[in-house]
Amino acid sequence: MRAHLVRVDAVIVQAVIAGALSFSHLHDLAAAAGQDGWKAWAYPVSVDLLLVAAWRRMRQQQRAGQAAGGPRLWFLVALAASLGANVATAGLLDLDDVPAWLRVTVAGWPAIAFFGGTLLAHAPHTPETPAAPAPSAADTPAEPHAVPSAVDRPDHEALPASSIDPGPAPEPTVEPVPTPAPAVALPPALVDRVRALADEHRSITGHPADPDAVRARLGLPPSMTASVAAHL
Repeated sequence: MRAHLVRVDAVIVQAVIAGALSFSHLHDLAAAAGQDGWKAWAYPVSVDLLLVAAWRRMRQQQRAGQAAGGPRLWFLVALAASLGANVATAGLLDLDDVPAWLRVTVAGWPAIAFFGGTLLAHAPHTPETPAAPAPSAADTPAEPHAVPSAVDRPDHEALPASSIDPGPAPEPTVEPVPTPAPAVALPPALVDRVRALADEHRSITGHPADPDAVRARLGLPPSMTASVAAHL
């Protein structure tokens, strides 16, 4: 555990020292190129941030299995700006008399860094999705073998019609015939009334009276039709 902490601390210290030296070199070069005041301090921040942002986006696209051409380009641009400033301050250039092309390059860097940072910020971000393991043969349930039916069989394997048992034939249903209700004996007074109505109908129309019509005139229920017809 202690060795791990020492190794991590050494890496952090090394990164801080390297970053401070690179920051200082970029500041000195920007100040020598005419960018004084706070602008000279902003140049190192712009270069280092573009370098870190391009590296992170490049690693994300590589883990997602995508081509990292755009982030790699801006990483090389930021790396060239940082490395060039470090080399230029090593005595290869007279910082008291910076050439015109270097002044133009330093003055145009903010536009280049802004353009690259905008492209990196709007690049599609694909989250890392672990690949699903392929199912093994032991985990795959065995499918039951389907029994071929007569419909699924080929024509040469179709069952003959005589071998198919249609089953017992359904028995025909016989509707019961309603039995007529037995005639109910009418009282003598009602019998006389029935005969009087029948005679009246015969004298008017010349035809025998209808038992159902006589029963309706007497206000009797339909079950009494047979009893009325027995006395006509």
